[in-house]
Amino acid sequence: MKQAIYSSRTADKFVVRLPDGMRERIADVARNHHRSMNSEIIARLEQSLVQEGSLSDELSLRLDSPELSLHERELLQRFRQLSRRQQNALVSLIAHDAEMTAEEA
Repeated sequence: MKQAIYSSRTADKFVVRLPDGMRERIADVARNHHRSMNSEIIARLEQSLVQEGSLSDELSLRLDSPELSLHERELLQRFRQLSRRQQNALVSLIAHDAEMTAEEA
């Protein structure tokens, strides 16, 4: 098994001040995605940077990260094969579904 690209001991740390209520919203979304808040924030930042084209080469190295399950790897591979328009539509659909689930709870 390969080692993680970063660990909590070696990762850069950065304090972020969140607006009122945002921490709770991030916690809810992370819980729905079965991730930690940190993983949720990183995933969303990476997604944003990929959509801008600022991070595409670096992310290809992370596909074999031990942090990803087999299903997550498969989803990531399939997601990358979609056009940008399809990726945006899928992300919007998932976000909408997560919001609807959170409202029902």
